[in-house]
Amino acid sequence: MVQQSRTDGVETLGLVVETSDPERVWNAFRLGITALEDGNDVSAFLLGEGVEAEVIEDEQFDVRDRMEAFVDAGGELLACGTCLEIRNDDGSELCPISTMTDLLEVVTSSDRVLTIG
Repeated sequence: MVQQSRTDGVETLGLVVETSDPERVWNAFRLGITALEDGNDVSAFLLGEGVEAEVIEDEQFDVRDRMEAFVDAGGELLACGTCLEIRNDDGSELCPISTMTDLLEVVTSSDRVLTIG
């Protein structure tokens, strides 16, 4: 595989995570970390079942660890307030309550958007 640099036009990446599948969420945040390390700006928006990501417990896939590493690397992490409310969750410091306006901003300001569901 030929490696391409970020000068190929992608500077911002938006990740929309709509699943609570441990492996998929873990891989989404691994991708986000890799993109951040490559110099991209990355925002991740948790939507639907994705807002459950912070509490996923899986022996093989340490999702919370990857989420924390993503934020520590400079990634922006947002969570749908309505989706949290439906699940009687108040959000957290790691996953602050956000809105559809915030999701719209992620989608419209990103060079590429990847939905993982």
